[in-house]
Amino acid sequence: MSALDALDERQRQAASVLRGPVAVLAGAGTGKTRVITHRIAHGVDTGAYSPSRVMAVTFTAKAAGELRGRLRALGVEGVAARTFHAAALAQLNFFWPTLAGAPAPGLIDNKVRMLGQAADAMRLRPSTATLRDIASEIEWRKVSMLSIDQHAALGRTVTGVDATQLAELQRAYEALKDERHQLDFEDVLLACAGMLEAEPRVAASVHEQYRHFTVDEYQDVSPLQNRLLELWLGDRRDICVVGDASQTIYSFAGADQRFLLEFERRHPDATVVRLETNYRSQAPILAAANALMRGRPGALELVPARESFTADAPTLTAYDTESDEAAGIAAAVALRIEAGASPADIAVLYRAHAQSAVLQQALAAQGVATTVLGGTRFFAMPEVRQAILALRAAAVAPTEHDFLSGVQRVLRELGLTDEPPAAGGAQRDGWEARRAILRLAEEAAPGETLRSFSDALMARAKDQHEPALRTVTLSTLHAAKGLEWPHVYLAGWAEGALPISYATGFDAIDEERRLAYVGVTRAARTLALSWSRSAGRGERAPSRFLAEIGAAARGTGILRETSSNATPSRPTR
Repeated sequence: MSALDALDERQRQAASVLRGPVAVLAGAGTGKTRVITHRIAHGVDTGAYSPSRVMAVTFTAKAAGELRGRLRALGVEGVAARTFHAAALAQLNFFWPTLAGAPAPGLIDNKVRMLGQAADAMRLRPSTATLRDIASEIEWRKVSMLSIDQHAALGRTVTGVDATQLAELQRAYEALKDERHQLDFEDVLLACAGMLEAEPRVAASVHEQYRHFTVDEYQDVSPLQNRLLELWLGDRRDICVVGDASQTIYSFAGADQRFLLEFERRHPDATVVRLETNYRSQAPILAAANALMRGRPGALELVPARESFTADAPTLTAYDTESDEAAGIAAAVALRIEAGASPADIAVLYRAHAQSAVLQQALAAQGVATTVLGGTRFFAMPEVRQAILALRAAAVAPTEHDFLSGVQRVLRELGLTDEPPAAGGAQRDGWEARRAILRLAEEAAPGETLRSFSDALMARAKDQHEPALRTVTLSTLHAAKGLEWPHVYLAGWAEGALPISYATGFDAIDEERRLAYVGVTRAARTLALSWSRSAGRGERAPSRFLAEIGAAARGTGILRETSSNATPSRPTR
């Protein structure tokens, strides 16, 4: 069976071009990860690629782990699927001792703490929040490839610190790092790029090692990451970039979508493939998403893979207060679960972390367990680490239990009960984690043993392949990117919340629009939008993005307005 057999026509076109520059413009839900992995597998199957000569770079360790896992499932081992930082750090650690005669500098473990120490030496007393903002500004400066003087010339400042102090504090921070022979996260990329530029033999070695490059989420590359990519590539031309300009939501961290938008101009002979067939969402949801982005640079027109005559249009509900909105969402979620939906199939998304507390409380009041995305990772939870160690210990001791009974016994000894604790506390979180491990055991293949099962859990931890908890997900729009759920509730679609109050100017509002688009396209079957008329003592207006969707929706059934007094499961027109 060919690696291309499971792809549609456009996906197959993208995956079959193995040489030269390739740009895959992949809309939300169009199967970009499938294209990436099947393209690499096709290259290996045909002999065009040697796995050890392929580098696939992405932005998160979780995404890199998913790439490795999918490639492994296709029978491909040995591909370097890494984040930009992991790849750069590996090269620094390998080449630095030869070049400098000493180990590579260590990484600082806390940028804010070191900034505080530099500020103390200057007799400054900025707050911890101010130090975090300064750290973010330093990160932006470095990934934008600006010197301290160039950054100062832009006039960017941090509240509570004037421009002169900010420049002096940055110099003091850099001097302290040098004194301690340490690098920060962004220095890793800068040092690797500098090494490749200054040392021809290092560049030649890297060019010999890696012949074929794939870059996921290319719309999110910063100028520094793109420069490092150019240095890795050298005079080779085998590069495939995959991205969606409509999902550029990290400009504040240096992401620059122009590298994706201008790829064809920089590579006139590039093969460009547009993936617009969406395999995730119902047609009315895609219509709302398309309405948001119509006319924006690089926007793709998403079309559903399958037409459904029973698809529900997204709903819009207005509430008086944020508490009313949270209660209304919680009641609707509880009814959906009561009707048979799995909590794992439901997400409540919002613009800022501050919105999560009232939603979590409202859902707990309904008896609905939640997991906040971006909190403690599954395999970092003490209950999970404890369970894996106990399973490994049980695998060594002789037992009369069969595999599944053995897992049940271990987990019950650790506190897994038949009935869950009340929602909304640490005990319920631990129960859900242990229950997820038991479900993995229940789904294991015949012949599984305690030892092989615990080994598989360790492998999943390494790849950050986390099992789904049977809880409702709470997440910011940023953290939800790349994920999907059958049922999505989007809270806080009001001016000041989305777009957020500090977003001013065309570019900032456009970034907020893309965030809204990311939220809409997380939904597969149903989508519910809501907003509240007041926040604290202030009155608010509905988000301008609702007006944009509504203008496109007139007479089309894209959006249905419901009453906040209506029964959640029966929205009215």
